Parts: sequence; structure tokens; C-alpha cells
Amino acid sequence: MARLDGKTAIVTGGGAGIGAAIATRFASEGAHVAIFERDASNGEAIASQIKNDGGSAASLEVDIASLESVKDACARIDRIDILVNNAGISAIGNVETTTPEEMDRVYAVNVKGMYHCLHAVVPSMKERGSGVILNLASIASKIGLDDRFAYSMSKGAALAMTLSVARDYAKAGIRCNCICPARVHTPFVDNYLDKHYPDNRDEMFEKLSAYQPIGRMGKPEEIAALAAFLCSDEASFVTGAAYDIDGGVMSIR
Repeated sequence: MARLDGKTAIVTGGGAGIGAAIATRFASEGAHVAIFERDASNGEAIASQIKNDGGSAASLEVDIASLESVKDACARIDRIDILVNNAGISAIGNVETTTPEEMDRVYAVNVKGMYHCLHAVVPSMKERGSGVILNLASIASKIGLDDRFAYSMSKGAALAMTLSVARDYAKAGIRCNCICPARVHTPFVDNYLDKHYPDNRDEMFEKLSAYQPIGRMGKPEEIAALAAFLCSDEASFVTGAAYDIDGGVMSIR
């Protein structure tokens, strides 16, 4: 398949987890992938892997919390057809235990970082009359999750920004959607379990898996498959949508 042949796609946070899976899938679909990654070594590793597999990719060291960093990176790309706002951080705690510093940290990356990328990319898409934007939200943007106050705040903002951009730029030829995953098995989950549940890690892994009615966590490759569809011309009639990919959490929980 080559649904993205000839397209250039930015994937933020493309050096690990879901972002790496999206970058890899997009390259396999024919896109040139520009990985925006704060951790330069991770970004370079994924870009090298893509090129070794015959794809086209480049890694740019970018801190999405800095508008200047984002703009500098975008200026190095001739044409941006697709923007995937994947980069983000998590935070654990309720409104009492979340510190102002933690709230600011999550806001700076998950909310302002997404805004910075949108702010930098939308003008060129508007001028050209075409473009596709995909934001990574979460089921946390739609339902309450235990001890995820700051994270849920940021993902609610991701959903709201998706709807706003879709509304404002539909007539400019720009489509904007978001994906709302439930729990996906990434290195973050493994690190979280190792840190907080070293004595009953397997038990907690099963508990986290069972939260999804389908009985397991999602796979990064499954998120990437949906992303590839939404960013392709096959989804040309889809904008302003928030796709649940959650193993049944929202519909049959």
C-alpha cells in the first residue's frame, strides 16, 4: 500500500511508542516522515530504522514546548502535507495532589506544544489549500479516569483544539481529526509498573489490561493503522471527528 505516497508528514514524539509506530507506518505507506523529537538519539534511531527498511525519514531535534524551536524545524521542511500531534507527557494525581509545577509542565507540553505545532503549520496548509492534521487525544478527554487530573485536562484541550481547527479551516481544505485511545502498551506503561508496582507487577499488568472490555491493552501499531487511514485520501470526507480506539471502553464498559 502507498496511501501516503508523495506526502510529507510531521510526527511529533516520533522516537518512541505510538509516535514511532505512526512514523514507521507512514513511511511504509510512501510518506517522507519528519520526526520531531526532543530526545535526538531516539528520533535518529527510528529514522535510521525507517531508512534501513527502504523508507524516507529525517529526525529533527525539537522541543515542542518552544514555539521558536517548532518554527525553526518547520522552516527546514519544504512542504508539510500532514501533521500528527503525538508528543505528550503523562501525570498521575488528583486535583489535591497535582502541584502547580506539574500542572504547568503538562500544560506546556500537551497543550501549548500542540498549539505551537498548529500555529506553525496551519498557515502554509491554508495558503496551499490542503492539509491533514491528526491530534492524539485520549478517552480521558471524554470520561473521568482515576488520578489523571492534569493529563485529562490536557487531552480535553486536544479534543477542543481539534474541533476548533476543523471548524475554522474546513473551507480552506484542511481536515483535522483526533484519536482517543484507551490504554496502549508502550514503554511508558512498563516503566510505570516497574516504578510503582515492583512487587506485584504482573498482577497490575493484568488489571490494567482488563480495564478494556476486549481484555488487553492496545498496540501502538493498531493506533498507527487508524492514523494512516485518517491521514490518507480515503478519509477525505472525515473532519472534526474524535475516533475511539479503546477495546470497547466507551461503548460496552
